[in-house]
Amino acid sequence: MDTTQITDTPPPPAPQPTATEQKRAARGATRPGDRIFLGFSRGSGIFLLVIMAAIAVFLTYRASLAISKDHGNFLTTFEWNTGLQEPVFGIAVLAFGTIVSSIVAMAIAVPIAVAIALFLTHYAPRKLSGPIAYVIDLLAAVPSIVYGLWGALVLVPHMNGLFGWLDDYLGWTGIFSWQGGAPRSMLTVGILLAIMILPIITNVSREVFRQTPRMNEEAALALGATRWEVIRMAVIPFGRSGVISASMLGLGRALGETMAVATVLSPTFDIQASLLDPGGGTFAQNIASKFGEATEFGRDALIASGLVLFVITLLVNGAARAIIARRAEYSGANA
Repeated sequence: MDTTQITDTPPPPAPQPTATEQKRAARGATRPGDRIFLGFSRGSGIFLLVIMAAIAVFLTYRASLAISKDHGNFLTTFEWNTGLQEPVFGIAVLAFGTIVSSIVAMAIAVPIAVAIALFLTHYAPRKLSGPIAYVIDLLAAVPSIVYGLWGALVLVPHMNGLFGWLDDYLGWTGIFSWQGGAPRSMLTVGILLAIMILPIITNVSREVFRQTPRMNEEAALALGATRWEVIRMAVIPFGRSGVISASMLGLGRALGETMAVATVLSPTFDIQASLLDPGGGTFAQNIASKFGEATEFGRDALIASGLVLFVITLLVNGAARAIIARRAEYSGANA
């Protein structure tokens, strides 16, 4: 009986790309449409960097003109008099007021916003979550001046009871002591800012929590976890970076809010130890209230304060990016 030996022949080698094709592949675009889109995308990114650099150069130049003629310490002076023969101005009060009001707003808004987002995504029935989400979206579109008018006409007159309660029970701390003045203070501003940034943080957090992989939640339920344990072990770790991003968006609005703060706050150039005493100021509020009547030099001084706010905003965004990058492996960023 003859046996036939069967030999496997190797497949023919794949055609190697030409040098032109290799260069196009290295550039990441092989079709005309891809190359056009790549060019537009790259140009948009470069254009954005150019705009940021132009803003920084303009603010630095105008600020240097004012700071060079300042007869006080720009960082520590508790005064703003740019119309004098020897102008004296500083940002100590403005920096303190901006940071304190933003911290108060974030401390109030972030926990409430995250709780609302979790309720809408994991507790509320669909017939209820839809209308609530729609109302929250509408709140995000309300102009800041409307919030300011509401704060001045409705919020401020009804803050006496809260201020009295805080003074009775927490006045011994000094932070919540109240001398009985008008409740146009940093705490009132912080509450108003919290209401303004609440829709932004809620909407972004809600969308992030919705992206949690269903298999993670079902796996936790299969192991006997309760609904809260599912949220604590699966949903919140997945959406932590998104919540941080949402909080930074809200903080950015709180830092730069102008008209609402100017409508509610009674500005003075001194730092109050108590959050309930009227006075203080913020960068944006000071610029809005003084820019119209300021001289050329006064506007340069206001631009100098705007440069500081610009730097603070960049530092906040940079810190947020660093936090998100460190926690990306624990979130859905790499899912």
